[in-house]
Amino acid sequence: MSDDFFNPVSGMDLPRFAGVPSFMRLPVMDLNHDRIADVDVGLIGVPWDSGTTNRPGPRHGPRQLRDASTMIRAQNGATGVRPFDLINCADLGDVGPNPADIPDSMERITAFYKQVMAAGITPLTAGGDHLTSLPVLRALAKDAPLGMVHFDSHTDLYHSYFGGTMYTHGTPFRRAVEEGLLDPKRVVQIGIRGSTYDDEDTDFAKSVGIRVIRIEEFFARGLADVIAEAREIVGTAPTYVSYDIDFVDPTFAPGTGTPEVGGPNSFQALEVVRALDGLNIVGADLVEVSPPFDSSGGTAFLGVSIMFELLCVMANTIASRPAER
Repeated sequence: MSDDFFNPVSGMDLPRFAGVPSFMRLPVMDLNHDRIADVDVGLIGVPWDSGTTNRPGPRHGPRQLRDASTMIRAQNGATGVRPFDLINCADLGDVGPNPADIPDSMERITAFYKQVMAAGITPLTAGGDHLTSLPVLRALAKDAPLGMVHFDSHTDLYHSYFGGTMYTHGTPFRRAVEEGLLDPKRVVQIGIRGSTYDDEDTDFAKSVGIRVIRIEEFFARGLADVIAEAREIVGTAPTYVSYDIDFVDPTFAPGTGTPEVGGPNSFQALEVVRALDGLNIVGADLVEVSPPFDSSGGTAFLGVSIMFELLCVMANTIASRPAER
């Protein structure tokens, strides 16, 4: 059960347009807070998009996501889950990047998440571009490789860009496999589509055992069957969930840097997460929301709605574990 200290502010007590926004109106805490050891899930912003290779903007994602998240209420209307009653959640603020230096930013991000892990907190991250996932995984997978369920329209498995640039939002999971952060035989990528440069990324996936499920297969087989396979692939061992907002069709999520048509709708975007309930999720992220391409905030609201669904399944998992404190 959660502690009342960690309850989000209700819209019945303070209108949702009022007050300083935090993720889901949760208390804001830094890692030195005297109650940090009581936090089960920490919501963290990583306002960084130096890995972007075309349309920038995800560095502004966490701020817009926070603002949109004030519309999140206490109970999941579809599943009945009340995550804030099950576990203690807090907004742990942003990791401050160095926008002029990719390696330095990644070191800063990894160092922050090592502190989060040392405090026994499960992180739920708002990016940032998809390169953000790599330094997070360096902290989470320091002891053993993780499985991963990855929702995206791109594999992000390319070797390099522009003749040898190794760190972009198109390379994080190639690096993660090479560094032993991910067990490729426990990685499934869902929703892949769009035009490509070549087959380099999918050839790599085949060579190491990553399961790539293109959008055509997703729609032909149906959501339930595809997610059932994903659950079999990752099994019961520790698993990371990485969700790129461009998994969703740009009709429903235009605010992203590399949109691809022909994707799922906003309802399916939520359903794929609900179907992960019961997995051993040790961390998750929602990335690539780019406010400059959707000033209406609709993409951000879908993004935080996905984060809420992730939080609900994470809360169920954490609440079912034997008490550790």
